[in-house]
Amino acid sequence: MTTGLLLLISTIAFSQKLAPKDRKMEADHTITSNITGKEYLLEISFPKSYSTKDSISYPVLYAVDGKDLTVPSLRAAQKFMMNSKEYEQVIIVGISSAIDRSSWKIDRAQDYTPSIDTLAQKKIETSLKLPGGSLVIGEAAKFLDCIKTEIIPFIDKSYKTNTDRGIAGHSLGGLFTAYCLVNSDGYFTRFGISSPTLTWDNEKLLNQAVIQFNENKTWDLPQTKVFISVGGKDYPNYLYCFVKFYTTLERCDYKNINLQYQIFEKETHMSIIPASMSRILSVLYGKK
Repeated sequence: MTTGLLLLISTIAFSQKLAPKDRKMEADHTITSNITGKEYLLEISFPKSYSTKDSISYPVLYAVDGKDLTVPSLRAAQKFMMNSKEYEQVIIVGISSAIDRSSWKIDRAQDYTPSIDTLAQKKIETSLKLPGGSLVIGEAAKFLDCIKTEIIPFIDKSYKTNTDRGIAGHSLGGLFTAYCLVNSDGYFTRFGISSPTLTWDNEKLLNQAVIQFNENKTWDLPQTKVFISVGGKDYPNYLYCFVKFYTTLERCDYKNINLQYQIFEKETHMSIIPASMSRILSVLYGKK
């Protein structure tokens, strides 16, 4: 990272703890959100062609659960795929919260869920040995606001980005990504949805999506790419919800939405991650 870029980042008016690592083409930052009150680790991975010496700007893929689930696989895929002219060059920004695994589980249950699911809340509290009623959930709207008004402006001011934005996530992160799609206003135009927890709150988001897709013959969005996947050995109710979601969206045949989906036959809920992240990159950023 150049001295000029470091000076630019240090002047950004946003509550943050800046902790860049001394790596040639990668930078990590820890920022504090005024909206959620949490710290988030941003892991930035640049395409090979990225340079501070030209005026080329790049699309950005934001990946939730970055450090713990999505970013390692996305970076591995990016390293090889982006060397080919068959794919667009893209900056990847992983978004993670907390520093230990138990805190991470608490934070993602709060940030990635769009509604209150009391049964799921009790299960998580029991598994983490938390007092009953202490877990805050259902704040996806607040987290999305944090991404749009704090994290993305920070990235846009610091790096050579354009307004072509994608978002990806797995499991509860996949639920959050599906939430962003269902409530889409065109802010994101590429969605990578991996094994989404559409069972959440008695399938509330899924039911909202089905009603919305069936009632709206057109969808006023810019050209949008959607890739949704699940493991063939995933939980049966996850498979059911996956099929219901994509078949409903597929039947709508929206002209401005390029939908692709895949069942990775021999993969479980967790083993699917490397394959699904690689496929998300290839589908969302393939030129064909």
